[in-house]
Amino acid sequence: MSQTIKIGKQAMLLATLSEEELAMFSGGFENIEFCQGKAGSMEVQKVIAAVETAAKRNGIISEDVYRETHALYHAILESLQGVTRGQIGVGNMMRTVGLRFAVVRGKPYSRPEEGEWLAVAFYGTIGAPVKGLEHETFGLGINHI
Repeated sequence: MSQTIKIGKQAMLLATLSEEELAMFSGGFENIEFCQGKAGSMEVQKVIAAVETAAKRNGIISEDVYRETHALYHAILESLQGVTRGQIGVGNMMRTVGLRFAVVRGKPYSRPEEGEWLAVAFYGTIGAPVKGLEHETFGLGINHI
């Protein structure tokens, strides 16, 4: 099984690019669907909701198909594990996040039977809720639909 599209790598790149930087890559993201967004909060639920809302509004997943929402949810949680170093908690641990995110949908395998997959990447900052005391963080989650 050879991989044809590296959706995780593309999600990581998209999460780090501003709109101006993305313009330099026009045509570089073929055979995938993606969206980008931002989320900042002391509440994990708000971060999850921001990603889910962006994915639905941009047609990356269908809100009428439960398995797509379910796959997205698990990819988000896996990515948040990286952001929060395995302890998915923010405000209750006196931490806040400021994140850019990307959701990528594609077929990472050459065999059609392997189906579609979702990748969610976060890039940004995490730290004490005091400006200037945060540090960089990154997370990636991939799940099959």
